[in-house]
This record gives sequence, C-alpha cells and structure tokens, in this order.
Amino acid sequence: MPEKITLKSKVQLGVVTTHFKFVGGIVPDENGKFPRDEDGNLRVLSEMKKLADVAPVTMNIVQLPFFSTADEAEVADIINGLKALGLEVHFIIMVGGANPMNPADEDAVVAQLVKSLKAAITHGIRHVSSTSIEEWMSADEARMGDAFEAAIDQNVKVHLRVYEEAGVEGSCIENWHIEFLRPGEFKTFTNVDRGWSFVKAANLALGKKFFKLLVDAAHCGDSGLTIAQNQELIAQICAAGEFGVFHASAKTTRGCLTTDDGWIGALMLAAAKGGGLKQVFVEVFDHTDPALELVRKLDSGHGVDTRDGRSYMQVTADGLGDVARRLNNLKVRGFLKD
Repeated sequence: MPEKITLKSKVQLGVVTTHFKFVGGIVPDENGKFPRDEDGNLRVLSEMKKLADVAPVTMNIVQLPFFSTADEAEVADIINGLKALGLEVHFIIMVGGANPMNPADEDAVVAQLVKSLKAAITHGIRHVSSTSIEEWMSADEARMGDAFEAAIDQNVKVHLRVYEEAGVEGSCIENWHIEFLRPGEFKTFTNVDRGWSFVKAANLALGKKFFKLLVDAAHCGDSGLTIAQNQELIAQICAAGEFGVFHASAKTTRGCLTTDDGWIGALMLAAAKGGGLKQVFVEVFDHTDPALELVRKLDSGHGVDTRDGRSYMQVTADGLGDVARRLNNLKVRGFLKD
C-alpha cells in the first residue's frame, strides 16, 4: 500500500458516516438499536475501520448522525469505538416530525434537541451540527419578507431555549453548526445568505459567536446562487467569525467528488482565504439508499451511479485523497495560515 498522504495544515479532515447508507447503516431501529454486520459488530464501527484502512490519508475527525431515540449504551459503544480509531467525534443531530419554524411544534423540537445536546455533553463532544431550522421535505411554502423574519425569530427562540435547558453554557460544546439545505429539501433556508441570517440573529441574541454556519458545497451548488456569489458571502461569513464546518460533497449527485463541477475547490479556497476553514468532512451518499427516495424523486440526478465500478467505500476514500491534496496545496500556496 502506498504511504499515506501527510496533511500539511492544521485543518482537520474526516467523513460523515453516510456512504454505507442511512437505512441498514446508521439509523437505529424502533428499539434504538443500531445495524450490525454479519459478525455481529456495530456496522458504523466496522465500516469506519475498513475506511481507515483503505483511505490514502489518516482521518482525525468523523461526523456521526445522532438520533435522540438511539440506545444510550450503543451510542457510547459507537463513540468509544470511533475515538479508539483516533477520531474526534462530531454530532450532526437529526430532528424529525416537527417544524422548528412553527410555534406549535416548539416543545417537540426542543425535546429532541435538548436530549441530543445533553448526550453530546455526556460524551465530551466539542462540535454539534444540525439542520434544525426547518423541517426536511415539508409541504410548507417558502417564507419571505415578514414571514421569513418571523421564522428566524422563532428559530432563535427555540435554539436559545435549547441552549439553556440542555446546560450548554460552560459545557464541552464549543460551537453549534447550523446547516441549510437545497431548495426542495428545505423551502425557506435554502442558501448561504438565508442560513447565515439565522446564525447572525442567534449569535446576536446569545451575545457571542457560538452558532456557526455549516457550509455544504453540494447545497451551495444547488441553491441557485453562483460560485462567485457564494465565495463573496463566505468571505463575509469568515470575517464575521461565523463560518463553521465545511462539507466536501458533490452537488446534485452527492456521489463521487468528480461530479461537483468545481464547487468544492472554489468554496474551499474562499473559506481558506477568509481564515474560516477548520474542519472538512467528505460526505458521500449511496444513490440507492431507501432513506433518500424523496430526494431522488425531487431530482433524478441524485439517483445517478457515479462509482465508475468502485464501491462506495472506495469512492469515499478517493474523496478523502482528493480533499487532502487540495488542503495541502492550499497550504503550499499560502492560503491556509496556521
């Protein structure tokens, strides 16, 4: 096996554990138990061990989708197993069945988030992420004007209430990274500018830069804003100290990073120039995952097989190698400052 790539900068690199499917991979069952492989091992751990072996670079972070219904003992086993692989664990919190923008759903959203953030504190997690500003695939109409401002206000109320009720102040949690999604998956918070509007308001209300904007290159590419518009906004977000986690993921297909049409490199460069690039996660989805059927119906491009004869494990490993080289060359060219 060739020698692994050595990272030249302090930017952390890893993956979101999505390349081996939500269904049958990372989603717990009705009893909170996680899928296991043919040897009875937790599949999250066995798949991440395999990836660590084949990846051309040593990962140091991993983003784990977290479900508040998950069995606490198995969550602990997964986190401890990932840490044993030398990985710092991030949570990306899943919220379902409630709309954070709707005051009638406030208690339901808060309950899920409080439980999730308390779990993060229990396990010493420094960074949590979530798409908790809007309900996924809701039938809602896009909120504009006063309705948009009301949605921001309600979201600020929800997230600051969670901050207090979960006991985040003074805990291990350093930042909460908020992710916007592409039009269709979300209706209202569908681009960098709209996502940042919430982050700015939440930080202003809290009195510190605790909330950050998670920027996913795929969602940016599908948002309707140009690369140049995204780069300008990223520069502003970095200058404000509100740029967070970066997802290196290909627009539309969410598969091999070669299908991204230049978005990953362009947005990484903007974040590096702005001094905001700290953590990069490669995120790949299996185009047959039953959990993503609604996205395939939304855009048939999401169902395209981009593997070119490889396994999704290898596609993800190749993505890690690609991003590692990009990070090293951003460092060599002087865009990444330690």
